[in-house]
Amino acid sequence: MRQHLKALLLCLGMLTVSAQAREVEGVQYDESIEMAGAKLQLNGAGTRYKAVFKVYTAGLYLGKKAGTAPEVLATPGPKRLTLTFVREIASEELGRLFIRGIKSNTPNEEYTRIVGSVMRMSQVFYEARKMKVGEVINMDWVPGKGTLITIRGVPVGDPFPEPEFYGALLRIWLGPDPADWQLKDALLGQSGAR
Repeated sequence: MRQHLKALLLCLGMLTVSAQAREVEGVQYDESIEMAGAKLQLNGAGTRYKAVFKVYTAGLYLGKKAGTAPEVLATPGPKRLTLTFVREIASEELGRLFIRGIKSNTPNEEYTRIVGSVMRMSQVFYEARKMKVGEVINMDWVPGKGTLITIRGVPVGDPFPEPEFYGALLRIWLGPDPADWQLKDALLGQSGAR
């Protein structure tokens, strides 16, 4: 009887089987996106807090679900980390925080190999000036091209070619000393969005 009722409700469009988007702080994250010829699924999404202030929401898209940082880093194919700002922040400050996050989560020998890209990324954020509420940064890994950073829908600069650079970026949020532990759990799909 219960199965017949579900089937009837489905036919009438009164029962939704799965959500098409996840909302975090008013920001919609699609459950799947197309990127670089691949279908990526939302691995997790959450909010970045600095002290008690909400700064941005983040969503991580991968080709397949991953529950640990090593699994995320080992996942083949394109990847996207997207940040949507819920508070205004100077881009220069954001760049400094990203560099600090990379340094504290990247082994020294690896950091030495990517230091040129880290400095170039710092310049990218310096030139962006300020991130306003609702503005978006996408950090994409595209095999064969590298890391592509898009700010406010506009690609900035040439791709960063080293695979290690994208791994270092992801470890800002997923490394052993993440920017926000609850956001790390949320991006890894281990907790609900906060």
